[in-house]
Amino acid sequence: MSKAPVIEALKIADAEASLRHVFVRDLVLPCKIGVHIHEKGSAQRVRINLDLGIWEGDSKHGDRLENVVCYEDIVTRVRAVTADGHVNLAETLAERIATLCLQDPTCRSVRVRVEKLDVFEDASSVGIEIERFAWTEPRTWA
Repeated sequence: MSKAPVIEALKIADAEASLRHVFVRDLVLPCKIGVHIHEKGSAQRVRINLDLGIWEGDSKHGDRLENVVCYEDIVTRVRAVTADGHVNLAETLAERIATLCLQDPTCRSVRVRVEKLDVFEDASSVGIEIERFAWTEPRTWA
């Protein structure tokens, strides 16, 4: 009998690679999302979870906000994405959120989970999880 495949957790925080793990847990927002007619007229609740692998570089953060990725900024930008009109698919919303996270030049990887919370009475949620990677070398914006 063969064993079921094991899904290994993404190693986000990694001292050897100078990676810090920044995360947002259980952000619940209204979102106009869905392909069905009854989903087109109003917003429904979505839960969003984010895991970002942030390159620390050679310098220390020095206890200064401008030297780290600010999760308040991330949440503000995710709120804007969910408020930016109707989207048909949770996959599309997840890709948009991943793209905005990867716009930060220190972000090396992002895992995004989008869950629709009110689809089935007998399920707490349905959704999608994606993982995206950025370039491997530090990049600066011109």
